[in-house]
Amino acid sequence: MALSRGLRCCQRVFSWIPVLIITAVVLWSYYAYVFELCHFTITNTLEKVAYLFVFHVCFVMFSWTYWKSIFTPPASPCKKFQLSYSDKQRYEMEERPDAQKQILVEIAKKLPIFTRAQSGAIRFCDRCQVLKPDRCHHCSVCETCVLKMDHHCPWVNNCVGFSNYKFFLLFLSYSMLYCVFIAATVFQYFLKFWVGVLPNGSAKFHVLFLMFVALMFFVSLMFLFGYHCWLVAKNRSTLEAFSAPVFVSGPDRNGFNVGMRRNLQQVFGEDRRLWFIPVFTSQGNGHYFPLKDRSSESHNPLLSNEDMWEESDDGSEEGSLGEFSSVFEDADPSVTIEMEE
Repeated sequence: MALSRGLRCCQRVFSWIPVLIITAVVLWSYYAYVFELCHFTITNTLEKVAYLFVFHVCFVMFSWTYWKSIFTPPASPCKKFQLSYSDKQRYEMEERPDAQKQILVEIAKKLPIFTRAQSGAIRFCDRCQVLKPDRCHHCSVCETCVLKMDHHCPWVNNCVGFSNYKFFLLFLSYSMLYCVFIAATVFQYFLKFWVGVLPNGSAKFHVLFLMFVALMFFVSLMFLFGYHCWLVAKNRSTLEAFSAPVFVSGPDRNGFNVGMRRNLQQVFGEDRRLWFIPVFTSQGNGHYFPLKDRSSESHNPLLSNEDMWEESDDGSEEGSLGEFSSVFEDADPSVTIEMEE
């Protein structure tokens, strides 16, 4: 037991190494650009002030989005998707597997769940003891189920999902802008150092290396950012791109694709003035997403009804669940539950 705790503690410590590497590179780039380039190399005052102003805007936005990507906790399913105390007692006391599955089927009828496991069963996480909402997956690193999980990113030491996907996309975009601005403004001084127009000194190493690092990161970020733009346009997560979500009618990679405009609004919100600001503006609550098929969507609770999902002050959940129960009474009772980790 103690050994297991020690290993988990070491894992948590080592998981911060990629973040520390990125932080160290960014801090070095700040020193190299502000001091070695602007203060010690550039002689034109107007050019120096302009470069420093734009650089600090890019640096602040990059740092802000990186911070939000790292420290925004991944959203987990609300209590309405967890087994209540009485349901858990019934489930654990029941020894027959078929009867256990039927108990979970009855609970699932009250919830807006439309995706299935590969076998066609309703998805249930045995570790978290929750019925998984659509697009929700269990992260073995974070040890929790994450709403609209995209992937676990070691460079932010966090799960990228419903709560921080917008921040992650902005982090990628401002990282690219940061690299492009550095490469574009450093290029002329890179050439001057390279051909020997400027004298050798400590600034030469920093400027030359700054150019190479900026280009290297830009190329890698460009492919990653382009891939996620494609995912947003198709309304898919990284997990869904590799394994199509399964519905009652079967697998469908475009099951959540409701058009380019609405796909963008789901991630960035309706107010375009806030699209490029790292504040949460994504639509919905992460438990329900409109479906491509309008006929199926008409049987779903609307996103505007998310007030039903707000937990009451006394912790009672029966009322709001009851409002959905009639919607799903017609669900196929033969559907089974599959235990997933």
